[in-house]
Order: sequence, then structure tokens, then C-alpha cells
Amino acid sequence: MDLITTVSTGILAIWMLCLVSVWVLFRIYCTKLQTANIRRRTDLMRKLGRNPESQALVGFFHPYCNAGGGGERVLWTAIAAIQRTEPNIVTIVYSGDTDATKDEIISKVKARFDITLDPEALDFVFLSSRRAIEDSTWRYFTLLGQSLGSMYLAWEAMSKLIPDLYIDTMGYAFTFHIVSLLTGIPVGAYVHYPTISTSMLNRVKSRKKWHTNSDVISSSTFLSQSKLLYYRVFMYYYALSLKSAAFIMVNSSWTQNHINEILQYSDVLLDTLHRIIPFKLIHSKYGSVTSAQIVYPPCDTREISQFPLTGRDRVILSLAQFRPEKDHPTQLRAFSRLLKDRPEYINPTRPVKLVLIGGSRNADDEARVQNLRSLAKDLNLEAWLKNIEFVVNAPYPTVLNWLAEASIGLSTMVDEHFGINVVEFMVIIIPLHSLPSLLTNGTVQAAGLIPVAHKSGGPLQDIIVPFQGQPTGYHADSVEAFAEALHSALSLSTDEDLAMRQRARAWAVQRFSEEEFEKGWNASRWKSFISLN
Repeated sequence: MDLITTVSTGILAIWMLCLVSVWVLFRIYCTKLQTANIRRRTDLMRKLGRNPESQALVGFFHPYCNAGGGGERVLWTAIAAIQRTEPNIVTIVYSGDTDATKDEIISKVKARFDITLDPEALDFVFLSSRRAIEDSTWRYFTLLGQSLGSMYLAWEAMSKLIPDLYIDTMGYAFTFHIVSLLTGIPVGAYVHYPTISTSMLNRVKSRKKWHTNSDVISSSTFLSQSKLLYYRVFMYYYALSLKSAAFIMVNSSWTQNHINEILQYSDVLLDTLHRIIPFKLIHSKYGSVTSAQIVYPPCDTREISQFPLTGRDRVILSLAQFRPEKDHPTQLRAFSRLLKDRPEYINPTRPVKLVLIGGSRNADDEARVQNLRSLAKDLNLEAWLKNIEFVVNAPYPTVLNWLAEASIGLSTMVDEHFGINVVEFMVIIIPLHSLPSLLTNGTVQAAGLIPVAHKSGGPLQDIIVPFQGQPTGYHADSVEAFAEALHSALSLSTDEDLAMRQRARAWAVQRFSEEEFEKGWNASRWKSFISLN
């Protein structure tokens, strides 16, 4: 018995010595990293012509900053606002866009969003390991793989330059632990969409087939229970990651509700485990967030008043990447039902047309487009070729042309976290310099579209809501309901049609302006976490 006790004590001592040694080595590494960062920071400030002693660094983790989407508009609007109001702050963007230069990215931001950035107050840290967060890298256990990959990418980012404040604007919450451990700096986030939600858990629990829950899994009790356990563990650590942030901003009521629910998430088994193992060591000393604040994404409304609301074609426009969650098949089925129930819309002199515009990123998306074409044929839409059109990877001027001509904007995604495309349907963002062919007496002949969107998420709670007691668009939750909503929008009288467009535009301009975004951004108290000399 004494021998067993002695051996056990020795093993425990060796184990503790190993843990202490690893921790000491890690702290030595962190000290060297932060010492090297002083030199890197000084070199950066000199390159930008700045005084290293009086400047603060705010780092934005946005590996796809050159994508040109709604998330990127948030990023660049925030940075432009900081540049206008905070002369003692230099912004850093951690980007995986190694195929572009700083000047090329800044030029694209100007061309795509009409946002002017000061290159002397902005720099980029280019990351070579972005493949670690791409879904194609992780064919199985994608959520876990991408989260682990984001942690590695965050390590690469911090090893190249440590800011005074780290803000994640792409939803990689697991990077918070790496940043906090390596640097001890405060962490904040702007969340567009939760990585996992209680809705996802409920779908697995109820064995409902979905694009995140394949038929193979939903039809098997064993696989469903295994996936549910995987989701429970992932949710727990996702919640821990979010709780380590100093502040969290979200883009909609839907996202806020889910993030707040996640922040309150607990699991008896894992809570018990955490009482045994000192996981508190990885928490940020700044982490105190208990709820998220809504900051609606910005929409460039500065030139909206110059766009007339008349002269539209009977075009139903869908504007969304060809991804499974966008649910393009429902659009085709709803349009087919509309034409079958209302044959007058096939009128060759003034037909109603469905135009699906979207990006195809890879072979999977290309196959998806081909499947949609096949579905259109099966639905007999091929017989009405003048009534349907697919526009894949269209250049921006082509997209703007369709936005200028269409009368209805269609979005069928379930639980769309916000829906910036729906806002753009309502106000149509067309810089005057983009389409000279549309200019008439110095104004763009463009119309605000009447939105028809799924009865869920941001479009339901934040965007297509009554304004001055009157509707600003339509919601639907089934093929039949979408067909009826499209008919209702198409059959409005001229006065009703114009009044709804005017309400939709007025509401969108009021709620989603850049000025409102900047107010909300500053209300997050992000500046209180850095020292400005």
C-alpha cells in the first residue's frame, strides 16, 4: 500500500511539474512575442509617418476583407468612422487576401462601397494560413475544424502584430482565447450570425432534415444523438468564448436574441468538469459581457433622394449567392405556382420575369446552379424562357442595371440573420458614377423594389416592418404564401404601389443609415478599452 501511495504521489508530482514547466515555457514565449511586438509596432508607425508614442492600434480580424459583401461594408464603414474622428488611432486589418495589395484593397473599397480610406491611418497584416478556416478544408466536423483553424490563424495574426484592442468582425469567437492568452489585450466582436444556435440543436434533436442536418443523420437515431452531443459540447465552448469578450455588437434582433440565449447557456456535465479543471486560466480579464447590443449594418443612403420611384419593369429579382441556405428552389416553385395560378402574367407583351442573380464560388455552387436549371425544367418553367433568367457571377454594373429595372425583390432564406440584400432592395444603392447610361438630367432612373421575404429572422423583425402604421413589404413562409405575396405586390394600384415604395425607402433610410451605424458603434464603449494619449 505504501509503495502504491509513493508511486501515485511521484506520478502526480511529475505531472504537476510538467504542467508548471509548460506554463513557464508558454509565459516565456508570450514575453518574447510581446517584446518583439514593440519593434514591429515602431517599424509600422515609422512606415506610416506616425509617432509610436502617441498612437493606439485597433486590430480588425477579417480574413475575407476583400470579398465586397455586406460584412465588408460594416468593416470599412467602422474603419472610416474611426479615421474621421480618432486621429490618434491606426487601424489594422488581419486579412487572408494574400493575392491583393493594400492599395488594391483600398481602391476596391472605394469602387464597391464609395468609402474613402486614409492609407496613412490603415495597414494590413496578411495571413498565409486562411485555408485553415475554409469549409472545403473540413469536409467533416466542419464547425469544429473551422473553429480550430481560426485559433491557428489568430496565433499567426498575433505573432505578426499585437494591437491594443482586437475586434473580430467575421464571427470567429474561438480566436478570443488565443488572443487573450498570448497578449492579455481586450477583445470585442461584431457578430453577423452565431456559429451555432439553440435552433440548430433543436433541429437535430427533432431529427428535422436541413442544410446543416443531412438526411443520413436525421434518419438515424444513433447519428442524431451523436451529433446532438457534439453540438452540446461545441455550444458550451462557443458560449465560453463569447463570454470572454469585453463587448459584443450584433446586426439584428434575431442575432441578438440568439447570442443572448447562448450567453446564458449552461450544461450540468461540462459545468462540473470545469470545477475540476482550471479553465478559468484562459478567460480574458476584460470579459464581462452578459448581453449583446444591436448595431444595424450601414446602408449608403446619401444619394437615395435623387432616385425616382417610377418606371419599373415587371421583374422579380433574387439577389443571393447560390448557397443551400438561400433556398432558391422555393423561389422557382413559388414562381411556377404564380404563373400556373395567374396565366395573365405570361402575357408576351408585358410578362412577369424572375431573375436570379448570384455568385458561384466553387464547383459545389456550380452544381447547385445546374440543379436549379434542372428544377426549372421539371417545373415546366423552361416553356416560359422569357419569364426566367439565371445571372451567375455578374459584374457589379450588371447587378445595378437589374436593380434599377426590377419592381420586386425576393428573398426566401429561413432565419436570415439580417438581410442586407432586402435593405438594398428597398433603397437601391447606385452611385451616380457607376451607370452613366442610366443618367437622365443628372439623376439615376432607378426604383425602390417592394420586398417579399421569408417570415423569419431580420426581414421579419427589423426590416419589413410597418412604417407610419402601413406595410413596407410582404412576408411568406411557404411556396403558396410566396406566390400569393408576389401576386399582391404585382396587383397593387399605381398609387398603392408608389406609396409602399416610398414608405419602404423612408423607413430604410431612417433606420439603416451610416450615421445610425456610427452612433451604435460608439455606444459599444469600444474606446474605453484603449488608452489614447
